[in-house]
Amino acid sequence: MGRSEPMAAAGARPAVPPLPGCPGWLARAREAAGRRAEVLGQPTRRDEYWRFTNPAPLLAAAAPDPSAAGPAAAGQGAAASAFAAIAALRLVFRDGILDAAASDDPRLGGVEILSLAEAARAGWAEDLYGRLEAQGQAPVPRPFAAANTAGAGAGLLIRARTRAARPVMIVYERSSGVSDAILHHCVKLDAGAELTLVEVGTGAARLSVVTEVEVGAGAVFHHVRAQGPEEGAVTASHLFARLEARAELRSFTLTANGALTRNEAFVELAGAGGLAHLAGAALGDGAFHHDDTVFVRHLAEGCESRQVFKKVLRHGATGVFQGKIHVLAQAQKTDGYQLSQALLLDEDARFLAKPELEIYADDVRCSHGSTAGAIEAGALFYLRARGLPRAEAEALLVLAFLAEAVAEIAEPDLARAVEALLGDWIGRHRG
Repeated sequence: MGRSEPMAAAGARPAVPPLPGCPGWLARAREAAGRRAEVLGQPTRRDEYWRFTNPAPLLAAAAPDPSAAGPAAAGQGAAASAFAAIAALRLVFRDGILDAAASDDPRLGGVEILSLAEAARAGWAEDLYGRLEAQGQAPVPRPFAAANTAGAGAGLLIRARTRAARPVMIVYERSSGVSDAILHHCVKLDAGAELTLVEVGTGAARLSVVTEVEVGAGAVFHHVRAQGPEEGAVTASHLFARLEARAELRSFTLTANGALTRNEAFVELAGAGGLAHLAGAALGDGAFHHDDTVFVRHLAEGCESRQVFKKVLRHGATGVFQGKIHVLAQAQKTDGYQLSQALLLDEDARFLAKPELEIYADDVRCSHGSTAGAIEAGALFYLRARGLPRAEAEALLVLAFLAEAVAEIAEPDLARAVEALLGDWIGRHRG
């Protein structure tokens, strides 16, 4: 199931594979998503939110050859070692399938954790699976997310009723022969609960992941994701989240390498006093195309949102940012902030940005900014004048450039793990 061809199915009425023990409500949700994907059709470069990114690798009948990028383990070691010190509950998906033998006992996390195959025991997921994804199809269609909901072969259903005893870490691993994997996770935080979810790895030559998150009143959800650093991988990820009153969501994604990565987020601040911070750092060298497409909708009064995305690009790598803050008339006293920046380490790298504000309330504070440029010559001269070799001076300036995005990670241990991965990538791509 985990090795179906999920992304090639978008727009062509994706097959809805059966799941063992699948309850009626889940089967109906998957069938509805299949019809939704058929209506949405396949994206093309003529679509407004795909004109910067060619969807062809996501639609191809065959995934990229995973052996072309070398052994699968080569790209997984750095990420695994960086997060090894985190005292987390580890759940391992190998080749798109939950590997119970390699995973910790899910009961030790202090939260309810079930596999998608155990959905019959998670009645609460009936009101979540596919619902946020369906709501997130307007105003921007997301056909790959609908195809994922219809054809997911595996995933997790996580519910936190109180504060989780430790972070939950999902580790994606693959063997050299696996091409496609499709995963769908549902996360529910009850009122006042707190949960940290960490995702590490790529898990397939072509991976589709959808995560739907419902954050109850006063609950806090931390999310850190480290994609890569496998070469040649193709990834489409979607985060759909809905926040109730005084709820908080803080999500950070690090992407290193990969042929094509498209990370989409759709967040609704539905209750007064909510907070949503979305951030990311991308590092690309050579055949690398990275696309962050973010939509934050303010539906209630007194909410805060931040989008901070930084990209470091060289040797022809391309970075894309499409971000929107949408403020409805009733969402007075909104505080919305958006920043997208790229550091271009040579003249072949490209950064394409489309920042947007759509505001219907009159008592708001919203801003956006987007810039791209080379390393600042004065700062580089200053460091070299104090005896630092050029490569080391450039590495320090790259880390300083990314620091604002990394600062969005609230938990120090996770921030240090991300910084270690950044340092490892920069060290291997000097000169």
